[in-house]
Amino acid sequence: MSEKTKVVTDNADASLSLYHLLDPETRACPYPLYHRLREQDPVHWDAYLHAWVVTRYDDVVTVLQRFSAARSPTPEQLTAIGLTELNPIAQVLIRQMLFMDPPGHTRLRALAAAAFTPARVETLVQHIQEITDSLIDTVLPRGRMDVIADLANLLPATVTAELMGVPVADRDQLKEWSIDFSEMLGNFQHNPGRTPRMLQVVEEMTSYYRARMKELEHNPKAGVVHALMSAEVNGDRLTEEEVIANSIITMTGGQETTTNLIGNGLLALMQNPDELSRLRNDPSLVPAAVEELLRYESPIQYTFRLAPEDLELGGKLIRKRQAVMAVLGAANHDPARFPDPDRLDVTRKDNRHLAFGWASHYCFGAPLARVEGQIAFSTLLQRLQDLKLEPVPLVWRHNMIFRGLERLPISFRPAGKR
Repeated sequence: MSEKTKVVTDNADASLSLYHLLDPETRACPYPLYHRLREQDPVHWDAYLHAWVVTRYDDVVTVLQRFSAARSPTPEQLTAIGLTELNPIAQVLIRQMLFMDPPGHTRLRALAAAAFTPARVETLVQHIQEITDSLIDTVLPRGRMDVIADLANLLPATVTAELMGVPVADRDQLKEWSIDFSEMLGNFQHNPGRTPRMLQVVEEMTSYYRARMKELEHNPKAGVVHALMSAEVNGDRLTEEEVIANSIITMTGGQETTTNLIGNGLLALMQNPDELSRLRNDPSLVPAAVEELLRYESPIQYTFRLAPEDLELGGKLIRKRQAVMAVLGAANHDPARFPDPDRLDVTRKDNRHLAFGWASHYCFGAPLARVEGQIAFSTLLQRLQDLKLEPVPLVWRHNMIFRGLERLPISFRPAGKR
C-alpha cells in the first residue's frame, strides 16, 4: 500500500452522502451531487450508507471488473443479526445470478442469456414493432398519453412475458411484481416499513413460477423458464428454487431497464428540443441517440460490490468485504471520459457508457433493451407531432438504484393531421 493511502471510517461529509437520493429534489437531478463527489472525494466513505461511493469512470470500471458481486446476506447471516423474518427474501436473492461470482454466475448467465442473444432479438424486431404500433393506435385518437403507463410499461412487459414463456395475459401482474421487486433492490434497507409487502411479493412470485414450471413439465413452451428447467451443466440440473429465483430477476431486469430508458429518454429529448428536432429530421441517428440517452439518464444509477481483499483505490484503503457503490450515473457524466458530459448529443461518438454495466455482469438483456428503445423512439417520432409536456409536476420513482418516472403525461398531434 502507498504511504499516502488513507483509511477512512468516520467524519464523512454529510452533504456528499448518496442518502440524499431519497430527497425528491436530488432524485429529480442527482448530477450536481455526483459532480461534487467526483471533484471533492471520488472514492468517498459514506458513513450513512456504510459503504464506499465511487464516481469516476475509470474507478467504476475497476470496481465492476475486480470486485465481488456476491453481496447478498445469507439467511444465516440475517438470523445472526436478528432479522430472521427476512430469510425468505434472502433465500431468493442468494440464488440469483446478479449476486454471484464465477463459476456459479457463469453457469446461470449462460442459460438465461440464450433467450436474449442478438440473433434471437433480431427475429423479434417485426413483432416488437407491431406491439408498439398497437399501443400507439390505442392512444392516437385521444391526442394525449401517459408515456409510462401507455407505452413504457406495456411494451417491455409484453415482450418479456413472451421471452420468459409465460402467458402475456399475466403481463400486468408481472409488471406490478417487477416494480415491487426493483424497489426492494433499490432502497429496501431505507424503507423497513415495506417488509410485509416485500415478503408477500416474494411469496407470490415464487408460487407463480412454481406453478408455471409444473405447467411446462406437461406442456413445454420455449422461453427462459423452460430453458432453465431443462438445461444441464456438466450433468447437473438447476434446482427448482434456482429456476424460480433466476426467472424472477430476469423478468425484473427485462422490464425495468427498458421502461426507464423509454420514459427518461423521451423526457430528455423533449427538454432538449434541438436534439429532438435533429433526431426527427434524421431517423438514422436513432441507434446513436439510444446510446446517448442511456448515458445521459442511465436507467440504473449504481450497483453494489464487495472488496475481494484489502486494496487501494483513488488513494483510499478499502478493507476486504467492505461494500462499494459503483455509481454508473456519475461515471457516465465524468468529463474525463465524455466531453461536455451534461449536454445531450444524439450524435456523440465513442460513447462507451456503463448503463448496462461492464465485464462478466454486463446486462445480457442489452440487445433487447436497445431494440425496444430504438423502435419506441422511432415510432413515437414518426407517428406523433408537436409533443408537449402536460403542465403537471414530474415525479421520479422512490428508488435509489432504478432511475425512472412515475408518469410522463404528454399531448401531441397525430402525424399527418392539421
